[in-house]
Amino acid sequence: MNQVSLSDVYWFQEGPGVRNWQFKESGIKLLNVANITKQGKIDLNKTDRHLSTEEVDSKYQHFLIDEGDLVIASSGITNDEDNLLRTKIAFIEKQHLPLCLNTSTIRFKAKDGVSDLKFLKHWLNSLEFRQQITKEVTGIAQKNFGPSHLKKIKISLPPLTEQRRIASILDQADELRQKRQQAIEKLDQLLQATFIDMFGDPVSNPKGWDLRYVGEISESKLGKMLDKKKQSSEIDQYKYLRNANVQWFRFDLSDVFEMEFNEKDRKNCELKFGDVLVCEGGEPGRAAIWKNDLENCFFQKALHRVRLDMTQILPEYFVWLFWFYSKNGGFDDHITVATIAHLTGVKMKAMQIPIPPLSLQEDFQQKVNEIEVLKTTLENSSKLFESLFSSLQNQAFNGTL
Repeated sequence: MNQVSLSDVYWFQEGPGVRNWQFKESGIKLLNVANITKQGKIDLNKTDRHLSTEEVDSKYQHFLIDEGDLVIASSGITNDEDNLLRTKIAFIEKQHLPLCLNTSTIRFKAKDGVSDLKFLKHWLNSLEFRQQITKEVTGIAQKNFGPSHLKKIKISLPPLTEQRRIASILDQADELRQKRQQAIEKLDQLLQATFIDMFGDPVSNPKGWDLRYVGEISESKLGKMLDKKKQSSEIDQYKYLRNANVQWFRFDLSDVFEMEFNEKDRKNCELKFGDVLVCEGGEPGRAAIWKNDLENCFFQKALHRVRLDMTQILPEYFVWLFWFYSKNGGFDDHITVATIAHLTGVKMKAMQIPIPPLSLQEDFQQKVNEIEVLKTTLENSSKLFESLFSSLQNQAFNGTL
């Protein structure tokens, strides 16, 4: 299949550079990079920047977006696991209008009788595009691109009827993929609703559960301080968890660092099944339960290891309690803010938290475990479907679909 210049078969335009002093609280909404989600949707609630109607009428009429335009983010984007850039893409719907392009957002229109925007949406996620655009921005510290880069891009464009056939197949496959992800999200929402139903809002404690200090119902400590100057041996190198490895309810072990832990360090920083790791900084309070996910793994000073008295409080309840605190202001009186927010050991131990009956916590623990099994099944299915979808995309754009 012959390649042609992207600019020969699609029209595209980047938004104007708008200054801070031009922003208004009302008027015509400006499309921002943050408004284009990774899920391929437009979420205008994420920003609140407008231009006055008068200014748009006089200066920016030609940047007003039309229903059906395809928009992408051209900055604030990152490399995927394959080390290639992946942008964010979405269609504009009638409900989003009126809407004005902004800098770092680009809109596309198809050329009548030549090209199809639904085909382009999928092609922008293809290896053919991502390899070219990654090469164009190589060496740029801030990953961004513009029309000048896009004009250098080539696209393998089949006849219009074939574009539409490919787009239809990929749309159907993408819909199935998104439904699996939505099912996983609904399970998370189910757990949130279950927690509130069983325990009430932990911040206001409407059910009047007894309050106990965290320091009374647990032992907690920070891990080993990272000091490269003191690394003296290659023999005692062990994996350790840092802030980035601890996500809500799970561990990201895709990139685990190593440092020296002597015998005393290993004893002080050991991890046992059921320990809760809590982030001290970054997103203070973010927590997950350790379930021996990795052998001979320890933890760094950026994390609290909380070892609960399980005759009083269970880790599933504790972690979900912290999640609700994080989302609803429960940490506000306990986080120290200088230049960076921190949940210090002293502050965390002094927190008073509601302690429901253990039998009720055990019921919640069982529900969490049951839903986690379902989530794991769905996530494994979703990974398989992602792989199949990627294979389908490759076939679509190399002419074998």
